[in-house]
Amino acid sequence: MAKTILVADGNPYIRKALCRLFETEEDYDLCAQAENGKQAIELALQCRPDLIILDSSMPVMNGLEAARQLKRLMPSIPIILFSLHEHPLMASAAGEDFPVDRIVSKTDASALMNHVRALAPA
Repeated sequence: MAKTILVADGNPYIRKALCRLFETEEDYDLCAQAENGKQAIELALQCRPDLIILDSSMPVMNGLEAARQLKRLMPSIPIILFSLHEHPLMASAAGEDFPVDRIVSKTDASALMNHVRALAPA
């Protein structure tokens, strides 16, 4: 059975590209897509994905805050923060419980599937 993925990104073009990426992967299915962090939480509670990909900079609620809430609600679900700003996010999280399992830079999007496979093996 294919692993289910929830994608949340404030940019509709990036959301569409991520959706296309998972359409080509037979071991992974997209269960939902969200345009902001609040919607990502609501959809995650509905579809119970095997992995969540969150954009760090979304409207309404950013990815880091959504990840904090999702980890409280669904602690075993791996979360990838998909970000243009990899290093500042790591620095800002120093000394606190960091709510994501991986940070993947949008400038290295080709590595995303390797991280998905590592966190949610098919």
